[in-house]
Amino acid sequence: MKGKTFAEKIMGAEAGAIVFRKPDIILTHDNTSSIAGTFAKMGGVKVSDPGQLLIVLDHNAPPTNAKLANDYQKIRDIVRQQGIEKFHDVGKGICHQIVSKYARPKMIVVGSDSHTCTAGAFNAFAAGIDRTETAGLWKQGETWFRVPESIKIILNGKLPQGVYAKDLSLWIIGMIGSSGADYMSIEYHGEGVKTLNISDRMTIANLASEMGAKNAVFPADEVLSEWLGYKAEGEWADPDAGYAREIEINLNELFPVVAAPHHVDNVKALAEVKGVTLNQALIGTCTNGRIEDLREAAGILKGNKLPDGFQLLIIPASQEIYLQAMEEGLIRLFMEAGANVLAPSCGPCLGTGQGIPADGYNVISTANRNFKGRMGNKESSIYLASPAVVAYSALKGEIADPRGDHFTDKFPFKIEQSKTVDIAKDEDRYASGTWNYADVDNLNTDQMFAGKFTYEINSSEAEKIMPYLFKGFDDSFSERVKEGDILMAGANFGCGSSREHPCVGLAYAGVKAVICKSVNRIFYRSSVNQGLPIILLPEAVDAYKQGDKVEIDFAGGFVTIAGKEFRFSPLPAKLMGIFEAKGLVNYVKSMS
Repeated sequence: MKGKTFAEKIMGAEAGAIVFRKPDIILTHDNTSSIAGTFAKMGGVKVSDPGQLLIVLDHNAPPTNAKLANDYQKIRDIVRQQGIEKFHDVGKGICHQIVSKYARPKMIVVGSDSHTCTAGAFNAFAAGIDRTETAGLWKQGETWFRVPESIKIILNGKLPQGVYAKDLSLWIIGMIGSSGADYMSIEYHGEGVKTLNISDRMTIANLASEMGAKNAVFPADEVLSEWLGYKAEGEWADPDAGYAREIEINLNELFPVVAAPHHVDNVKALAEVKGVTLNQALIGTCTNGRIEDLREAAGILKGNKLPDGFQLLIIPASQEIYLQAMEEGLIRLFMEAGANVLAPSCGPCLGTGQGIPADGYNVISTANRNFKGRMGNKESSIYLASPAVVAYSALKGEIADPRGDHFTDKFPFKIEQSKTVDIAKDEDRYASGTWNYADVDNLNTDQMFAGKFTYEINSSEAEKIMPYLFKGFDDSFSERVKEGDILMAGANFGCGSSREHPCVGLAYAGVKAVICKSVNRIFYRSSVNQGLPIILLPEAVDAYKQGDKVEIDFAGGFVTIAGKEFRFSPLPAKLMGIFEAKGLVNYVKSMS
């Protein structure tokens, strides 16, 4: 018998199996208010296990309008009524930093946020889910998991001076693409792992989401034991475990890289984008807001001044980190350099708080996403880099290399970039009841429903979602979509955040199904939870021509396009039960 991977050991089944498990931690944030509403619709009164819940107010902290303020107060009321002890109010920190207080080896951690995978730094199995599924967990205490196949990444050597964990993460994304690890569990092996501290590991695990992965995990080794203050008793893969793919990386050979607009996998050597004029910079977020990141930035900014009119935002990932930075004199140093230091929050990263860029702005950021419109303005462009590169570039007012100007590195991998399609200014894509996005890869959740509306409109408010559905991508969609319509789409459909608004809107509109080449893992789960079938049939997408008649037989497991039949595997009975009930809310309610 072959050995088992980390995921197979934690889940107690082979890759591909569907299992039901009770998570140790169920993480939610500002979306807790919406989750509570869905919980009530499921017939929920008392949560199954208050000890599972971890709630952090962070995405719009402090609240930016009266509705959000009321939502925050509603969440505080829920915490008190339900007896939830693991609660962190406004200003305490970003949820993925706060989870470091609780996530421990061998735990199962789920969260209504796509970057929940950050907790894999602690040898936990950590994965994002959506709001509806979270509400179901509140009521039932357990959920289903498809045991993922695994990728083994072997790290040798040590990162050179001036090269960081962020560079390694972007390097891997640039190598395999934003969907290169779809639904996979990523394991980090090799002697090079021991050279990475916990902050590094959190950065790397965080960015697993941008590779399409379900989770990423590090071993419970001496580095983790030292950080915990006691010997970590973890779980790890067998030496003869089977992997879908193995990748070996020599850390000594890496150099600074940057993700250029408008895709995270549009990775280039820093030398290739050197000199791009910048207007704004951001250091912080759940990816790079730790004390180690702030120290790197401070070492570069010390004694220097930012250019006139340049905006540098610095956001410590937690109050604890903020206080430590104060004690070390970093906050004063940042302010003397001309930076704005904000309270611990997510705001600028997804465009819901302070720091939204102006039209035409180029922004360099330590965040994890650079989709068009990600920071709240689709007329700006976002570059992603390490804290050191962001700080040095901010001082120069252009993308610059802290190591000096003589480096001429060339990134050795090239992901074929999908065409940036703006249907709002393009041809009509609707005919014969089918929306033709077959040539559009990486159609992300920001394009389907802008992040700036995520907390202004609750995901349970389907009627309010509809006017904004696909706005800015295909302006005609929300007015013209009809019950029974079908969507044809390319690869990596629904990538991006865990927001379920697009799935809610599509299901509410009565869309019969989405047929695509591949789909983001969390989007797939969200679609199931809303009763919206997603069918993976790349050959059907390739065969489709606008105007073709498309028919679907779910029971028979086939799609017919212009008379030609394409087969797919019928969905499992339990998932079909959710579709028949018109979504997880009704399904769970019927089980009560």
